[in-house]
Amino acid sequence: MTTGTVTLHRVLRTTPEKIYRAFTDADAMARWLPPHGFTGKVQHLDGQVGGSYHMTFTNFSTGTVHGFGGTYKELVPGERIRYSGSFDDGLPPGEMQTTVTLKKVSCGTELHVVQEGIPAMIPTEQCYLGWQESLVHLAQLVEPDIPG
Repeated sequence: MTTGTVTLHRVLRTTPEKIYRAFTDADAMARWLPPHGFTGKVQHLDGQVGGSYHMTFTNFSTGTVHGFGGTYKELVPGERIRYSGSFDDGLPPGEMQTTVTLKKVSCGTELHVVQEGIPAMIPTEQCYLGWQESLVHLAQLVEPDIPG
């Protein structure tokens, strides 16, 4: 059974294009998406509408690995990303939908993330905590403007 939804909002000092690339580039996702205490590996990422992705998070303390993947439903460069996600072993069951909206603002980019269909067995506050940590990593990746 899926019941939870989380909604996050941030303003990052960077361009919408750079954030979009961080959501659709395998190396970038492995760098920023795992929350604190986890490492990430992207096994597959086909960043086009209908394309799929697969990733694992490893708990650094215990070595436990959790795999998940899904399909890209909508990709509008620099504006919007929508993708599905589910866990490899079906536990917790169900398919989540994540929508990322980007909007250029005077000081950078406004980022909205909505994740819906979170399985009931995952406390919503844990999702908020994980996303907050991931978004700190995202800011650390995309905000620096390092010349070539």
